[in-house]
Amino acid sequence: MQKKPEILAPAGDVRSMLAAYAAGADAVYLGLKHFSARMEADNFALPVLARLVEVAHSQGRRVYVALNSLFKPADLSSAGRLIAKLERDVKPDSLICQDLGAVELAKQAGFQGEVYLSTLANLTHAKAMEAAADLGVNRVILPRELDLNEVRSLSKACPDSLSFEIFIHGALCYCVSGRCYWSSYMGGKSGLRGRCVQPCRRVYGQKGKTARFFSCRDLATDTMVKELMSIPKVVSWKIEGRKKGPHYVYHVVKAYRLLRDNPSDQKAVKEASGLLAHALGRPRTKAMYLPTQPQAPAQPGAHTSSGLFVGQVEKLGRKGKSPAFALKPRVKLFPGDFLRVGNEDEPWHFTHRVTDKTFSGKYALLTVTGSRAPKPGTPVFLIDRRDPEIKKKIKEWENKLEQCHAPEQKGINFKVQMPAPAAPGKPGGMLLARNLSRPRRGGQKGAPVGNITALWLNPGVARTTPKALYGRLFWWLPPVIWPDEEQAWQELITFTLRKGGKRFVLGSPWQIKFFNDAQVELIAGPFCNASNAAALQVLKNMGFKRAVVSPELSGKDMLSLVRQSPLPLGVVIKGYWPMGISRFPVEGIKAAEPFTSPKNEVFWSKKYGENNWIYPGWSLDISQYSDELQRAGYELFITMNESLPRNLPQETRSSEFNWNLTLL
Repeated sequence: MQKKPEILAPAGDVRSMLAAYAAGADAVYLGLKHFSARMEADNFALPVLARLVEVAHSQGRRVYVALNSLFKPADLSSAGRLIAKLERDVKPDSLICQDLGAVELAKQAGFQGEVYLSTLANLTHAKAMEAAADLGVNRVILPRELDLNEVRSLSKACPDSLSFEIFIHGALCYCVSGRCYWSSYMGGKSGLRGRCVQPCRRVYGQKGKTARFFSCRDLATDTMVKELMSIPKVVSWKIEGRKKGPHYVYHVVKAYRLLRDNPSDQKAVKEASGLLAHALGRPRTKAMYLPTQPQAPAQPGAHTSSGLFVGQVEKLGRKGKSPAFALKPRVKLFPGDFLRVGNEDEPWHFTHRVTDKTFSGKYALLTVTGSRAPKPGTPVFLIDRRDPEIKKKIKEWENKLEQCHAPEQKGINFKVQMPAPAAPGKPGGMLLARNLSRPRRGGQKGAPVGNITALWLNPGVARTTPKALYGRLFWWLPPVIWPDEEQAWQELITFTLRKGGKRFVLGSPWQIKFFNDAQVELIAGPFCNASNAAALQVLKNMGFKRAVVSPELSGKDMLSLVRQSPLPLGVVIKGYWPMGISRFPVEGIKAAEPFTSPKNEVFWSKKYGENNWIYPGWSLDISQYSDELQRAGYELFITMNESLPRNLPQETRSSEFNWNLTLL
C-alpha cells in the first residue's frame, strides 16, 4: 500500500513553525538568517533552530532547512561553515538547495541528512531527474507549471533513488522558478537570492488599459487530492508561505491534513473548504494542474491581494487626536489582528493593528497610520489574526520547547576545498560567440548578417543550415524544456549531432543527459546561473568544458570568479536579456506590443515554444568593460540579438545590470 505523502508546512518564524506542528504537519521547511530564498521572512538563528529541531524530533516530526540561495564567489567559506555547524549542532533532516555549489559544500561538510533540489534549480523534464540522481540528491521539488499528467509521466521515469515534492497550496510566481530576473534587473534585489520585490504584482498598462496582468492568484489543489495521492513518487505535499503568519499556516495545514486522511469523507471536505476560505491567502486557482482545463493564474480584472476582504473604508473621522476611518467589518476581529488598508501593490497602503475586540456588523473607528488617509471605498483586508484557539495550541508547543536546550555555540574549523583554477585565457579573449541570433520561424531569415557563430536551435534552423556550417556553430538550447517537449528535443539534438554539430550551449545543467556519450563540447549557458567556483566544479565533473557566468553577478564578482574557476568562462556582454520566462499565458497583454510599468518603463513579450519571454525595452550592455574582462581571463563573449517589435520606442538607455551594484 502506498504511503501517504507528508504535509510539509512553511515557517518564517517560531510561532508559525509551532502552529504548523499543532495543526498536524509532518515536516516544516524554514530558512536561516543567511542564504535563504525568503530573506524577507524573520528566519532562524542556529541556537533557536537547534531547540526547535530537538522538539520536532521528539514528536516524530521533521525539519528541512532551505539553503536555496544563489551563492556569490565570496559566499563559499561562510556557506560551508554554516552547513558544517548545521550538521554538528542542529542536525536537520534535509537541506533544500538551489545552487550546485550548495550540493558540493554539503558533501565537503559531511552533512548526514538528505539533500533536495529546490524548484529554483529548474528540473522540468525526465532526463533532468537522471542527472539529479547522478549527483546523489534524494528529492526534487517540481515546478508549479506542470499538469497532473506530466507529474505522472515524471513519476514513471523517476530513478529509484529519487522522490518528488510538489506544491499544493500558496502563492504562485508568474515566471518559472530559477528563470526570473525581473527584480534583479530592476535594481539588484535578486529573486534567486531571496530578495524579490515582486514587480510582477504591479499594475501595468498597454494601449490605455491598465491591470495586474502578471499578478497570480494562489495555487489550491484541495479538489485534486485523490489524484495527487495516486502518484507514487510524490512523497511530499508542500505549502508555500514562509512570509505568512501562524493563522495561515495552521488553517492550510489542518485543511490538507483533513483532505489527505479523509479524501472521501464529505464532512471533512466541507470543513477543509471552510478552513481554506479563512486562511487569509489570495484568491485561488488550480493553475495548470488540470490537463484539460488549465487556468491562467493571473486575473487582470480583479485584485490579487492577500488577506480576507473584511470591508471598505466608509468615512473618515477622528479617534482622540488622531485621524481615523470607519469600518464595518464582515467578520469578528480580535485584539492583535492585523489589517491592511489598500491593495498590497499600492505604495501608500498601510497596516493597522486592532487594539480592542471589534464585532462584525458594527462600525469601528480605526486610527490612520501614516500621512495619507484612505479614500472612502478603499478595500480593507484581514492579513493576520490572533485567534484564541490557535494561540492556545501554540502555547502547548511552546511549553514543550521550553524543555529543550540549545547546545553551546562554538566556532568550527572548516575550510572549503576550492577547485584548482583553469589556466587563464589569453589576453584579448577568444571571442568565440560574438552574436547569438534567434532566427524567425522558417530558418535564418531575419538573422543579423555578418559573423554569426551561435544560433538558437530549433527545427527551422536545423532544416535550413548548410551541413558545412554545423561543426562551426554554437548551438543554444532553451532555458526550459517541459515534459511534453522532451522527445522532440532529443530527436532534434540527435539530428544536429548527425549533421556534425560539435558545440552546444545548454539552458540548464540537466540538459546534459540529452547527449549521453557524444564527443561534443558542452557549455553551461548563462541560464545555468553559475556564480561560484564550487558550482563550476560540479559542472566540470558533470562533463561541461566551459561555462557562461550568471549575468546577475556584479562586476567585482565576475572578475573574482574567473580567477577561481576550474572551467574557462564566458560572459554575456550585450543584448536583450529577458526579465523572466513563463509557461503561464499572458492574459490581456498583446505579444510584441510595448507595455509600461507604473513608472513608464517599457516592456514587451514574445512567445517561443510553450514559453512567454518578458523583455525590458532597453538592453543589457557591459561591452565597455570587455577589455577588463578579457585581461582577467574571460574567453567567450556573447551578444544576444533579438528581433524587436516594430513599434517599440527607440532605446534611450541601456543597463549594466548589477555590474556596479552589490547584488543583494
